[in-house]
Amino acid sequence: MNATFTPRRTWLALALSALSASAMAFTPTVVNTNITEADVKAAQDAWGKALIQISDDYASGGLPKAKATANAVLDAAYGYNMGVVLFKPTLTHGQQTFRTTKAGALAYFVGDDKAFASDSGFALKGWKKYEYRNAGVFINGDIALTQGHVILTNKDGQVTTVDKTWAFKKDNKGQLRIVLHHSSLPFQPSK
Repeated sequence: MNATFTPRRTWLALALSALSASAMAFTPTVVNTNITEADVKAAQDAWGKALIQISDDYASGGLPKAKATANAVLDAAYGYNMGVVLFKPTLTHGQQTFRTTKAGALAYFVGDDKAFASDSGFALKGWKKYEYRNAGVFINGDIALTQGHVILTNKDGQVTTVDKTWAFKKDNKGQLRIVLHHSSLPFQPSK
């Protein structure tokens, strides 16, 4: 009886040992979709650099080059591949105030779209400097909200300040995407 019990015990001990070794060798994939303040800062910095790049590409290569850059920026920075993006550009009005499609955003940045005939291309205005001053940043898991001023300087040294609200969400690859972009000129009280 002892002879039959020993092989069974040895087999069980070997099986448990092998299972334990394979469990220890297994490294799980960790997915963290939490946004950090550094992620938000990097996204805001990248947006400004992209706006200036579109302006520079327009100056050096005309509308086709600027449009290609703007299209790439929309693909890289905005969440149109995730669903609707709530985009309210600074200088829009009427029925085209809100741009929930990539085509509407592209038209705002570079114009040249008959469906958005009043768009002259905000990104084509010769922007040379960009900075932002957040009034506040709210982060909750994979969503981050910012609100503050964006200050833009064009090639002639003219400064434009806009009120800006952004919402960022991480996509399934961990890339931060703009899913809300609201921009407006600061309120000027009447005297």
